[in-house]
Amino acid sequence: MSQSEQTIDWDYPTPFVLPIQVQERDLDRLGHANNVVYVRWLEDVSWAHIESLGMTWSVHEDTGKAMAITRTEIDYLLPALAGDALLLGTWLTGFDGRFRSCRRFQLVRPQDGKTLIRAMSSHACVDMKSQRPARVPDIFRRILQDALVPVDQITG
Repeated sequence: MSQSEQTIDWDYPTPFVLPIQVQERDLDRLGHANNVVYVRWLEDVSWAHIESLGMTWSVHEDTGKAMAITRTEIDYLLPALAGDALLLGTWLTGFDGRFRSCRRFQLVRPQDGKTLIRAMSSHACVDMKSQRPARVPDIFRRILQDALVPVDQITG
């Protein structure tokens, strides 16, 4: 963890963190990051996190299963502007052991310690061929259970 990450008031302990540099192409007509860009960033950090845990795309292909997003909620607190250097933290915060998981996000501007967004996404395991709900494979279960933030550490 870098020095700037150590001083950030993260919502939960030990986030997986993706650095983000806001580009001009990320901006909307109001001059701040477009809503669609935030969703892309959430997806980018989610994949980076899960792949770092060993749940790579090849594991998805081998099992024929994937975790599909069923819901995303984003609270936009402050705008991200061109040139901002940001840190996007994520945590796996829920898993029922069979089908569903939940992930939380916090986007922070380390320069002033401000939180720009908080978000949550829900996921369900699906069969990649039929696109129908399916039980998670054992390898998914192990990875997701091991990565869960303990409920007693969640305060928000």
